[in-house]
Parts: sequence; structure tokens; C-alpha cells
Amino acid sequence: QVQLVESGGGLVQAGGSLRLSCAASGRTGSKYAMGWFRQTPGKERDIVAAISWSGGRTYYADTVKGRSNISRDNAKNTVYLQMNSLKPEDTAIYYCAAKSPVSTTNVYVNSYSYNYWGQGTQVTVSS
Repeated sequence: QVQLVESGGGLVQAGGSLRLSCAASGRTGSKYAMGWFRQTPGKERDIVAAISWSGGRTYYADTVKGRSNISRDNAKNTVYLQMNSLKPEDTAIYYCAAKSPVSTTNVYVNSYSYNYWGQGTQVTVSS
């Protein structure tokens, strides 16, 4: 089992920045790919960004491409999502997800691919 805890959400004005963190604990000795998803009421959970175990491959949704950066520190079992130039439409609950076992270089963009999820952190962007 892997436990994921997100942090870093909050209220920010449009144009501002936030850095979300996701700390993993438990069976972190295995390789695992990571992803960030977001969800608003009544809508599906959508991919925001994903990163391979090695960190060498990343994926960004078109809605955040150019404004966000996903990274990871495997020594700290932590993945980050830096979001810049935030817009009101970025308002959502952001979830961290992990998939294990994986290869070193694969990234996963579908929510059903992931087998571990955090509780989520609220991001609210005011206009």
C-alpha cells in the first residue's frame, strides 16, 4: 500500500502561482508513476499532468501546458506541481495519484490506470 498526502492548495488571485506537493509513504520502495488530476462538482476527474518514475517523461493537459511544471524527488518520495498564471477555470480539487508497478519511463494519463489516490487539495482562483 502507498499513502498519498497532498498539500499546497489554497486561494489565489488570477495570475498567481501555487505549488502543490504530494508526499508518498508506505510501500515506496517500488517504482511508481505519478499523476495530478483535478475535479469540479458534477464533472469527471481529469488529468492535469503526469510524470514517469525516472522523471524523464512528462505529460501535460492542453489546459495547463506552458503554465505548469510537474517534477519529483524520489529521495523524498514527493511529487510537485507548479502552476503559474492561474485562471479561475483552474479552480478544482486537485488529486495526486500513483501507479505501481511500472516501468521506468512510462507515463499514464487515464485515471483508471492509477491504483493509489490522495484525499485531494482545494485550489480556488479568484478573478
